[in-house]
Amino acid sequence: MYQPPHFQETRQDVLHGLIRAHPLGLLVSNGAEGPVANAIPFLLDADVPPNGRLRAHLAKANPQWRLLADNPLAPVLVVFQGADAYVTPSWYETKRETGKVVPTWNYAIVQVRGIVTVIEDQDWLSKQISDLTMSQEGSRSAPWAVTDAPAPFIQSQIKGIVGLEIAITEISGKWKVSQNRPAADRVGVAEGLESETANSADMVQLVRSYGGLDGK
Repeated sequence: MYQPPHFQETRQDVLHGLIRAHPLGLLVSNGAEGPVANAIPFLLDADVPPNGRLRAHLAKANPQWRLLADNPLAPVLVVFQGADAYVTPSWYETKRETGKVVPTWNYAIVQVRGIVTVIEDQDWLSKQISDLTMSQEGSRSAPWAVTDAPAPFIQSQIKGIVGLEIAITEISGKWKVSQNRPAADRVGVAEGLESETANSADMVQLVRSYGGLDGK
């Protein structure tokens, strides 16, 4: 990933936080015919040294898991996309001062590299689907649990999946959120996103935080 120094995010708790907030990752691996990619939800075990561990599962009908099993030492890439937003030059004070501005796109993203272990143990898979379910259901007033479904049905579902553990060997983050712009431009981006762009609250907060605008 192209990483200009002013966009680098290296704090592990921040990187882990984005993974938890946006757990649907793009799993990328190499196959005989080129790259293979699938979007799947992940769980993060942050306390596994040195960088944490990812857990997920794939359908047995998905050929990617066989590619992973046949190449156990081949590294994979997982991409987690956070908040993103188009930025118009019209929000920049610099546009009014010099006109020397162009559009851009703000985003926060985490890339993880690691080695995959393919798991077919039924107990592991049972825990995996329960943990993944509760990671999304736990905050609901009436959470659904795996045990709400008939046990024979769940067992039949488990037989159709395989598990993945990814030991994270490298984790990197890029927060391109206008922090390289002059202060007046950062203010303009935050205010523009607030006033004109739907579903931009997360990006507004990033622009304000990384641009030193908190409290303004």
